[in-house]
Amino acid sequence: MKVQGPGNVGRAQPIRRKTIEKTNAASSVSGTTPVRNISDTTSVLGIPSAEMTPKVRNAIMMLMAEVENMRHELEIAHRRISELEKLADQDSLIEISNRRAFVREMTRMISYSDRYGINSSLIFLDMNDLKLINDTYGHKAGDLALVHVAKTMLGSLRDSDIIGRLGGDEFGIILPKASEENADAKAKQLLQKIEENPLIMDGKKIPLKIAYGIYSLHSGISPDQALDHADKKMYSHKQSLKNENT
Repeated sequence: MKVQGPGNVGRAQPIRRKTIEKTNAASSVSGTTPVRNISDTTSVLGIPSAEMTPKVRNAIMMLMAEVENMRHELEIAHRRISELEKLADQDSLIEISNRRAFVREMTRMISYSDRYGINSSLIFLDMNDLKLINDTYGHKAGDLALVHVAKTMLGSLRDSDIIGRLGGDEFGIILPKASEENADAKAKQLLQKIEENPLIMDGKKIPLKIAYGIYSLHSGISPDQALDHADKKMYSHKQSLKNENT
């Protein structure tokens, strides 16, 4: 069975460094390093034109070229650092936060609660029957199902919300400054959206069922504790879904 690749999903949350300003528009087009006008440089250095001998001129030109080369190399290094930081924080399958980056954001939200007394909420989600999809259609189909779920949820989240893949078929969503009641309403909205938009493969609709749990990111709790509490609530929801189908 032919299955399309997962494609890209936006809203990864890596910390990025600012790249330094481009040295010159011409350098980005031609790939050459621009050189400043030597008369401008000598005026800044305070070298009288009478003392501008050929040797002095050549020495200054070489120094200017070396400075520009160093600036260019520094810009490349900053861009590379930004790319590496993105890879370190991004899930290997979907362009959303991985567990490491997501837990870091949870820590930040808990610190915000410590300081300002305003809680955020965690939604812990688990996709049911991923093993069945893998066994029936292949692991590539399972990957496609995970991407489909992530894309569907992203379409209903705010720019300030943070979504991450916690591992396997588990996702986490942080809703900044949201109560547990608001988070529960948002989770139900997401599940309805996923139910209304099943995965389509070879013209066949494959429904995707999601179980979820909610927990407050409040002062005095650790990210691991919050995940554990939300995981237990998710498991209770998963069991109730199984009971409904029996």
